[in-house]
Amino acid sequence: MAELDVEPVEEIEDVEVSVPSGVDAPEYVLYGGKGGVGKTTMAAATALASARDGTRTLVVSTDPAHSLSDTLETEIPSEATQIRDDIPLFAAEIDPDDAMDEGMLGGENPLGGFEGMFGGADGVGYEGPADEESGLGDLLSGGSMPGADEAAAMRQLLQYLDDDRFDRVVIDTAPTGHTLRLLELPELMDSMVGRLMQFRQRMQGMVEGMKGMFGDDPSEGGMGDLDELRERIEHLRATLRDPTKTDFRIVMVPEEMSVVESKRLLSRLAEFEIPVSTVVVNRVMEDFANVAGGDPDDFVSPDIENCEFCNRRWKVQQGALTRSQELFRGHDVKRVPLFADEVRGERMLELVAACLD
Repeated sequence: MAELDVEPVEEIEDVEVSVPSGVDAPEYVLYGGKGGVGKTTMAAATALASARDGTRTLVVSTDPAHSLSDTLETEIPSEATQIRDDIPLFAAEIDPDDAMDEGMLGGENPLGGFEGMFGGADGVGYEGPADEESGLGDLLSGGSMPGADEAAAMRQLLQYLDDDRFDRVVIDTAPTGHTLRLLELPELMDSMVGRLMQFRQRMQGMVEGMKGMFGDDPSEGGMGDLDELRERIEHLRATLRDPTKTDFRIVMVPEEMSVVESKRLLSRLAEFEIPVSTVVVNRVMEDFANVAGGDPDDFVSPDIENCEFCNRRWKVQQGALTRSQELFRGHDVKRVPLFADEVRGERMLELVAACLD
C-alpha cells in the first residue's frame, strides 16, 4: 500500500463518541451534490464504517478531481483494490482519460468491419442506410463526444454492479451536472444499442455477400454482445430505481444557494425515479455532541456568543437549515459539524461516520 506524501494530521485522542461498526444502508450508496460540499468525505466515512464490521465494501470515485486518495491518505488506483489489510475495504478512482481510451464498451468493437460507415471525428461517414448513425464510431471508441467521461464511468459501474467481491458499493459522484449526465446515460446507451442492432439487421444481407468476397465475417468482433449489453443497461436502470438496493444521498452545506441546488437535484432525481432517503448537511456550526452524542476531547466549537463573525454565519446557517428541513421533509436529514481540522484520515472519518449513523 503506497502512502501519499502529505503532512500528517494531528490525531484526535480519547474519542468519547461511539464509533460505528457497520452502516444501515442498502447495497449501493451514491453521494451527490454540487462541487466542494463534502461528497468525498461522506463516501469515505460511510465505506470505512461499512467495512469495519466485515462487510466487503468498495468506495469508488467518478469525480475527475479525485480527492478520495487524499481523504483516505492512501494512493488509490483506477482498478478496485483492497487498501486495508485489517478490514475488507476496497477503493478505486476511475480515471476518465484512461477509461475513455478503452471506449464506452470496454474496448469491444460492436461495429465489426463496418465502423467506417459510421463516420469519424471529422463528421465524414457513410451516406446510405446508416447515415442516421453517422458519428457512432466516435461515440463507441470514446473520442471527444460530450459526456464521454461519464459514459466511461458508467461502463465501469456496470462492471462493479454484480461483482461478487463486494457486498456494498459506495460511490462518490462528480459535481451535480456531471452526475445528472451520468444518470441519463442508461437511456442514451440503450438508444445507441438499439440503433446499432437495427443497423446490423439492415446490413445482414451485405454481410452474407461479403463473407464470400473476403473469407471472413466482418460482423464478428462484438456485435453478438449487444444483447447482453442492453440487458446490463436495463439491470443498472432497475437497480438505481430500487430503494431496497440503492440510496442516493444528497450532500449540501447550510447556505441558501446550496439548498436551492439540492432541491433542483432532488427534483431531477425524482424524474429519473432515483430514490433519495438521506440528505446530509455538512459543516454546520454547532457542537459535535448535538449531532452525534458525546464530544472528542479536542473538538473546537465555534464561539457563537463572543465571535461576531461566527454569530453572523450561524444566523445564515440557521435560515438555510430551516429551509432544508421544510424542503426535505420526509427524508432523513443528517448534520455533520464544521471541524476546525481538515477531515482527512481514519480518526476524522470515524467522527464523520458517527454523525451519519
